[in-house]
Amino acid sequence: MKTRITELFGIQHPIIQGGMHYVGFAELAAAVSNAGGLGIITGLTQRTPELLAKEIARCREMTDKPFGVNLTFLPVLTAPDYPGYIKAIIDGGVKVVETAGNNPQKWLPALHAAGIKVIHKCTSVRHSLKAEAIGCDAVSVDGFECGGHPGEDDVPNFILLPRAADELKIPFVASGGMADGRSLVAALALGAEGINMGTRFIATVEAPVHANVKQAIIAASELDTRLVLRPLRNTERVLMNSATARLMEKEKALGSAITFEDIIEQVAGVYPKIMIDGDMECGVWSCGMVAGLIHDVPTCQALIDRIMQDAHHIIRQRLEGFVG
Repeated sequence: MKTRITELFGIQHPIIQGGMHYVGFAELAAAVSNAGGLGIITGLTQRTPELLAKEIARCREMTDKPFGVNLTFLPVLTAPDYPGYIKAIIDGGVKVVETAGNNPQKWLPALHAAGIKVIHKCTSVRHSLKAEAIGCDAVSVDGFECGGHPGEDDVPNFILLPRAADELKIPFVASGGMADGRSLVAALALGAEGINMGTRFIATVEAPVHANVKQAIIAASELDTRLVLRPLRNTERVLMNSATARLMEKEKALGSAITFEDIIEQVAGVYPKIMIDGDMECGVWSCGMVAGLIHDVPTCQALIDRIMQDAHHIIRQRLEGFVG
């Protein structure tokens, strides 16, 4: 399948593995890229630029296909060493960067000068247009269904994607609710040039997370996620567990007076304990509503092959049958 996204990134299939904290390691990125998609290493999971450089080198040992690095620009007082991370990406020969969070404009000249294509994660049409205006090569349009941070507008993909298609000139991929061949065909029909999958790729053989995490996704339905941190205007979709329940109780009790310090126990430093140690109740963690469509733990190759086979079947047989 050829789209503007496959052409832009030099990949076989229009499927991108989104950056995920303590999930996007070299093992998963390489497996996705070897299967014809675009694997992504999560930059800030690596605590220093030097560690990111080693992770990029490790990924390159496992694949000769294109892969990218996610770099999230955080609104914090003490920022990570972003110049160091950018240098590690450029020196490592990475040709795709997925940016997220704050505006990446100041970093684009250096990335583009190194021949790197930039895809920015956006949760609204206005942010997507801004990304286009500052020179991003593509955007990932994240609908309300997505795990992680869906923004504050609460627009689902059936509305958001066609609106993006109406306004954007650069290519975009659909993120949020993407899991299978039906997702891909629907995204293409609504104007996207591919899909970005996060939660679905956690439940794969190569995802280097604890088995408890994969089983929690399989056991969950589409009704088992919750929106938290909304009073702080940092809304996050997470899987329901006891930590989520405690956080929601604090939000209910404190209302608009809540601060980050009130909920730090549930959110700070929990990802290694969850993703690596498998302690599923120690804190909140991002998970999409798409969990309701995930019922197995295939290899990345088997998953991507299945998605593409089903997509071709839907397009060539089911949809053509309707017009025939």
